[in-house]
Order: sequence, then structure tokens, then C-alpha cells
Amino acid sequence: MSDWVYSGIDIGSSRTKVVLLDEKKNIRGYSVKKSGYDFADTAKQCINDALEMSGLNKSNIMKTVSTGYGKRNVDFADFNKTEIGCHAKGCYHYFPEEITIIDIGGQDNKIIKLDADGKRKSFMMNRKCAAGTGAFLEEMALRLDVKIEDMNHLAENAVEMIKIGSFCTVFSATEVLENIRKGKKVEDLAKGLFYSVIKRILEMDSLSGKVIMTGGVVAFNPLIVKMTGEELGMNIFVTDYPQLTGAVGAALYAMES
Repeated sequence: MSDWVYSGIDIGSSRTKVVLLDEKKNIRGYSVKKSGYDFADTAKQCINDALEMSGLNKSNIMKTVSTGYGKRNVDFADFNKTEIGCHAKGCYHYFPEEITIIDIGGQDNKIIKLDADGKRKSFMMNRKCAAGTGAFLEEMALRLDVKIEDMNHLAENAVEMIKIGSFCTVFSATEVLENIRKGKKVEDLAKGLFYSVIKRILEMDSLSGKVIMTGGVVAFNPLIVKMTGEELGMNIFVTDYPQLTGAVGAALYAMES
């Protein structure tokens, strides 16, 4: 096995992800941390953790490509690429066919359409509002007084679904508090909040081909994938590491260079 690896760094507003790919495009090491306020330092910590997992050192890294919200903060990257391009490349690596990608991030959502050759046909991005993102679910978890990592389990145990009418995070929080006052169950509200995320995304654009879902929200809330499939009446697919897809794409760009 070759000891050369290619590094992909995806610095999101919420989490920083690093992937090390070997020359056969296998993941040798990876790391995920909160991005914090010092993106460059967090990226270095993630690189070190990924190298420790792989049993390699920095001299084994051939090229490094950064992407995401803080891509220009990584001064040790050889170059950077757009997050749209990296998510597309990462997804197409796992599903080399015509696909529609739904990425649910910490602060934004993306819908990317690729043709059978992996070329981008179109994309939509929600940047103006946190509704339907990981930040929205984190805020709602605070309102429900539960841990964000418990939301999926709570929603799975819902008896009914309390739908939230507003897309606005502030107004949604008011609705949640009003339903709590009325004695509605946390489980039913959690599932309703998941539905709100799905509805927000599905109104962004139409979907075609095989639908792939990625992102940290998808990685930790598999019920959202199931509910999306039920809403669309079709099977939804996820990559092996949904949260790492952008970093995988960045590492693939590093390899190609």
C-alpha cells in the first residue's frame, strides 16, 4: 500500500472536516471538529488527528485542497475549490451516474444536479435564512430543552407530528414554545421540526435522477432521510460518510492536480 495521501479540508461555518485519500481513493484517515473562531488552527488540528488515524505524518501528504466557508483561511493548502464543486465531485465518486444532491449544512442548504458524466447541470443554494439548516435544528433543540444529538431518537418515537407553520427560525421558536405551553409532546414537535427542514429543502428546486443526501444533519439524523423518501415516494441514498462528502471532493481535486 502506498504511503502517499491527498488531503481535503472542508471548513464549514459549524464544523471542519478533513479527509486523507490514498492513491486508490480509499479514506486512510479523517477528522471532524467544531470550526470555532480560528479556522486555520482547527484545520491543523484536524489534519493531525487524521494523520494519527492513518499512521502517517505530514511528509506523506502530496497535495492539500481546501473548500467551504473558510477555505481561504487555510494558508497551507495548495489551492482551494468551491464547495459546490467539491460536494458534486465527492458525491459523484460514490454514485457515478445522473444524480441530484441535497446537502444540509450548518448554515446553508444546497441542491446540486449532475448529469451522467458528472457535469453540473444546475444548483440552488439557500444562504439568506438559516431555516431548514443544522443551525435551525440546534436552535429548536434549545427551545425544546434537549440535546441536538437526541433529536433523531425523539422524532422516531413521535405518536403524531406537530407541523410548524413558519419557515422563519424566530417565528418557529415562538410556535414551539406555544405548543409546549399547550402540553404537546417533545417527540411530536421534534418530528414536526424535521418535517419543516424537509419542506424547506423540497421547495428550493425540483428533483431528478437518483437523489443523494449529504451533510452533518443527514449523518446524525437518519430519520430525515427516511421522511424525505416518504415525502417524495422514492428511495433516497446517502454516501458512506455523509458529513465528509465535501472534504472527499476536495481530496479528489488534490489528487487530480
